[in-house]
Amino acid sequence: MTVDVETTTARNELGDSGWEFASLRLIEALTGPASPDEVRDAVSESVAPHPVTGWHTHEGPDGTPRAVGIRVAGHHVRLVWEPAAPARHRTLDPVVPEPALWRTAVLADVPEGDRLPDPVREIVEAVRERADRLTHAEVDALWSAMPLLRHFADRGAEIGDWALVFRDHYVENSVGFLLAAERAGIPREWIYALAKGDRTAGRHRVHAWFRARGYRSDVLDNSVIDGTAPGQEVAAARLVAADVDRFIDAAHRAGRRVLVIDDGGLLARGPGSARLVSEPVDAVVELTVSGLKRIGSGPPPAVPVFNVARSQLKSLLSYEEIADSCLRRLRELVPGRKFIGRRVVAVGFGTLGARLARRLRSLGCRVTVVDQDTLALIQAAEQGFETEPTLNAALRRCSPFLVTGSTGEPLLRAEDLPLLPDGVLLAGFATKDFSLLSTGGAGLPESTLTGVGARYRLPGGGLATLLGDGRSLNLFEYEGIPNSGYDAYRAGTLIAVRELCRRADALAPGVHVHEVDEAVREAGLFETYYETYVADAPPGDAQRRARP
Repeated sequence: MTVDVETTTARNELGDSGWEFASLRLIEALTGPASPDEVRDAVSESVAPHPVTGWHTHEGPDGTPRAVGIRVAGHHVRLVWEPAAPARHRTLDPVVPEPALWRTAVLADVPEGDRLPDPVREIVEAVRERADRLTHAEVDALWSAMPLLRHFADRGAEIGDWALVFRDHYVENSVGFLLAAERAGIPREWIYALAKGDRTAGRHRVHAWFRARGYRSDVLDNSVIDGTAPGQEVAAARLVAADVDRFIDAAHRAGRRVLVIDDGGLLARGPGSARLVSEPVDAVVELTVSGLKRIGSGPPPAVPVFNVARSQLKSLLSYEEIADSCLRRLRELVPGRKFIGRRVVAVGFGTLGARLARRLRSLGCRVTVVDQDTLALIQAAEQGFETEPTLNAALRRCSPFLVTGSTGEPLLRAEDLPLLPDGVLLAGFATKDFSLLSTGGAGLPESTLTGVGARYRLPGGGLATLLGDGRSLNLFEYEGIPNSGYDAYRAGTLIAVRELCRRADALAPGVHVHEVDEAVREAGLFETYYETYVADAPPGDAQRRARP
């Protein structure tokens, strides 16, 4: 296709300009808050290394650029703009007034099916990144939604002589945390952010904002260490890891120590037993239990590791928010499904799984709990749940419409597939839960449900739907947790970071959790949390009533 609505619109607006559009193909149309002038500046930067013969601009009646033509490295490229109406606000909290949006169409003389030449590809990437970027107003809104993080960002020791490697989900509260790290003293140029590879809703916008802020930003995917990534993704991960190594080396040569904050232990180990990032760092904060397992499966850490994953902060406060986001996302993906009175098998009765099981029961579901840990089964049984030690045993006894997983380990085996009832939904809240399906171990999906998941044909002829992409479902095309819901967790992590940096030379190598709990309590986070979010304000107390 060489002409569509964008091309036609561009021709009509250009009138008798003499530009020929018939040979141009629409490459991509992007909508975002970037004005035509901002996009044009981004394109100018992207084409600077290439030979450019000139720009031709067509302006609208108001003087705003409505189309631009450029010949770069022998290729004709056109950019055409039109105002766009927002379908809904693009961040968790609406921004008032909403930013004006523009739709930018990029057209080029590249035949259908041909690989984009580098200059054209770089123009598209520049337009996409500029259109995706969070606006100042949007960042101000998410920062305002995290009063605890703001409070503790300005209280505590300066850590300006450190560099930071931060690996976590690319969500709005991660933007807030890195802003707080800056407030604590870490310069922007000494922050390296890494996404975990999940399809979070705003990941492209977060990445674009990180780069505009001056951070380094890339992806180091969890699937690489899980052993589920194809060869090209492993190769890409090694390139990113090599760049992280260069960053760490440069920081050390500049006289800085390096702190790693990791959600998953991927920086500790790579495929097999080899380290993915080989340069030594000076301290680590680990945010997940799976990351602790990965660290524990290798040689003892040579540096202090703060264990936020098992801290009171995460266990007692954060998992309530995580469980809430898991169930909300599950129900949003299947709004036509009845839950009340239906049978559910919940695999895993740990910190997250127990909360999910109780929430599902509160909806009216009849929940059977599966766990390999006998003590967990005892706890589940004494809370009134039916229990089985294996998924296979549960499937032989009941016919669930939904199976959930929260173990972080493969829970579905080939011998379980014939026992799954026709039409069953599979919802994994940890990356490996249903990896038998998501990694092709049971064959390719029969069909894809856009924005929902994939359907697999079962050995008995029925169908099973794997919701999401086989990774953490609450992060599948979703933001996850409200910014204010993760406010305490991010503030507590910042408190732990400052304590670790202050005591790094005095702490013994190895994993520490008591020090995390102690630092958070001594800082007064729980009291501030209570006053901010929980305590009822007396009538007329406007300050305490002005909560997010």
